[in-house]
Amino acid sequence: MAPIPAEPEEFEYIVIGGGSGGSGTARRAAGWYGKKTLLIENGISGGCCVNVGCVPKKITWNFASMAEALRDSTHYGFATPANIPFDFAHFKAKRDDNILSLNRAYESNWSREGITLVHGTAKFISPKTLSVSLEDGSGEKTFKAEHICIATGGYPIVPGIEGAELGITNEGFFALEKLPKKIAIVGAGYIAVEMAGMLNAIGVEVCMFIREDKFLRSFDPMISETMTARYESVGVKIHKGYKGFERVEKLSVDGGEKVLRLVMDGGGSMEVNELLWAVGRSPETASLELEKAGVKTDGKGYVTVDKFQNTSVEGIYALGDVTGQLELTPAAGRHLSNRLFGPPHLSNSYLPYENIPTVVFAHPEVGTIGLTEPQAISKFGSSNIKVYHTKFTNMFYVPFPEEEKKRNPTEFKIVCEGTEERVVGLHLIGLGVGEMLQGFAVAIKMGATKNDFDATVAIHPTSAEEVVTMR
Repeated sequence: MAPIPAEPEEFEYIVIGGGSGGSGTARRAAGWYGKKTLLIENGISGGCCVNVGCVPKKITWNFASMAEALRDSTHYGFATPANIPFDFAHFKAKRDDNILSLNRAYESNWSREGITLVHGTAKFISPKTLSVSLEDGSGEKTFKAEHICIATGGYPIVPGIEGAELGITNEGFFALEKLPKKIAIVGAGYIAVEMAGMLNAIGVEVCMFIREDKFLRSFDPMISETMTARYESVGVKIHKGYKGFERVEKLSVDGGEKVLRLVMDGGGSMEVNELLWAVGRSPETASLELEKAGVKTDGKGYVTVDKFQNTSVEGIYALGDVTGQLELTPAAGRHLSNRLFGPPHLSNSYLPYENIPTVVFAHPEVGTIGLTEPQAISKFGSSNIKVYHTKFTNMFYVPFPEEEKKRNPTEFKIVCEGTEERVVGLHLIGLGVGEMLQGFAVAIKMGATKNDFDATVAIHPTSAEEVVTMR
């Protein structure tokens, strides 16, 4: 006689994915509203951001910024030797230790708030029931809930060409034990730009391959034009009009230094020690068997949702990278739990995707919120738009020679709409703009006008004062 399948274990809320989004919605449901919550994770706790994204990226950005500061110190009279050696393995061990501590912190927080954690891979059996293949190999378990949230994130795309697997993605980048002497980075988005800036700052020869003549093309033209020129001026070799590689070949012998040959479409080749693919991400949905629950996806496989994170199936929600929306998963997750389980006044809680501040940890930093100038013109008409712009030298660079000053731009733009000149876009390039933007984002979110900016007393001497004194 065949064994009788066990009845599914029931929860009030099931979250698939233990990244920042899944954690945010699970913790709000369990910790604030006392809901019996299950969190299913098939990887390392904390997801992409903690393990192979934002956190190790920012630590590495700090590492690269330290290298820049040592070189810059000579302009202030310090007898700092050129090419000071560094121990990358020591730095990586410190960075890895920090990530491990965050992994433990995530799981500790889940435990403290009464969340049940199951390590395994989930798939839908029905709209309310999941089967989980347990990570320890002990078999499968089934779980049931009236509310299920998909927060499985995404994975980096690797082109389908011969030898593409010889390269790495952001995940492989943070596993590197030794820095390459020369690297090719394919991509024009913020991941490619951040990686290129960090590696160039610490002495790696960087070659970027981009399809157009500028990178960060979805940002304001001021940013894409100035930052592309800046990277070229500090030695990043940007190969424009990239059509793709025909194939990637491995030249190095086992145990030796990694050497790859990049064979170009149309002829020519280049040898590098590493190849980084930064050409986008795809949603992590293949294992979920969404069709069994009736959950709809778009042409690229992203789960389709409305502004409340509802999918096409009642009681199933999705947030974060798996939806193709902006990567604002903790905030969206908390709003979702507020709406589902919170008091009546939060029953329509959702995260508006307008006026979201974003920082690119390039060299120098980029900060932006709201509409680009072309977007504002398209939305409101050119006659209803007024733009304020300034470009200047940050005081940090006062002791630097003129050619160095030119290579280190500080540039700001304010985009205003209507007769009241409501600020609908703010775009910043320069030292410290990542920290600077957060405060201005509050004002813009509240509907600040250019007059509000003008009426604010400038803090002197700072770069930020230029935002409230622009004419």
